Amino acid sequence: MKQLVRITFVIGILLLSTFVGKAQVQEYTPPVLPNFDATIKTGKIQLDWISGFTQVKEIGIQRSLDSVLNFNTIGYASYPTQTRNAYLDNRPLPGTNYYRLFILFTNGTFMYSKTVLAVSDSTIRADQKLQYADIKDAVKGLKGKEVENKEPERVVWHPSNYIYTTGDGNVSIKLPDAAQKNYSVKFFESNGTFLFEIEHVKSPSLVLEKAIFLHAGWFNFEIYDGPILKEKWSLFIPLNYKM
Repeated sequence: MKQLVRITFVIGILLLSTFVGKAQVQEYTPPVLPNFDATIKTGKIQLDWISGFTQVKEIGIQRSLDSVLNFNTIGYASYPTQTRNAYLDNRPLPGTNYYRLFILFTNGTFMYSKTVLAVSDSTIRADQKLQYADIKDAVKGLKGKEVENKEPERVVWHPSNYIYTTGDGNVSIKLPDAAQKNYSVKFFESNGTFLFEIEHVKSPSLVLEKAIFLHAGWFNFEIYDGPILKEKWSLFIPLNYKM
């Protein structure tokens, strides 16, 4: 009888230990696109997401300090069609880092995820987390300017009605009243470097070969009606062709 009691006691301890272990170990499940997580992990930032899309050609990772317009593509998902995915930013910017995903589908259409602020990993001990001295806020380094502690206004990107990328990657210019106006268009790199200018747009519809832009990525443009700025915006040429 005593031996039976001891065996029952041991089995109970083992079952209890197994139950506690399972209760403590919960598998992390990333959010589903267009949501994703951006987590600071001791000097690096990891992005995690689950995709329900099947016809995906590429997923670009874009980063910004201000969460508004100044996004730059820093890399691409290695396996864009994979359901559960992750990307590691090994060199985050000093200060706050905002991320978004640019999702290009096989039919040429694209979309953006939500913009996410990188936050500290709650599973890392406090003495392992990045300190203020490690990531000084780049905005506070601006001389002679006061920085207000407020959330910047978010601007949602959308294609222009006048200049936009077509499904084959070329750039279409649509100015229906071009014959009656004095339109000119200037193109710039995403960092503001001037590329070229169309001094007088005479046709209501033009197509610029994507090869003119020399590389894929983001470009800015300005449309002028004489000396008056009509529109200042941006467009994206996807990496789906060989230069």
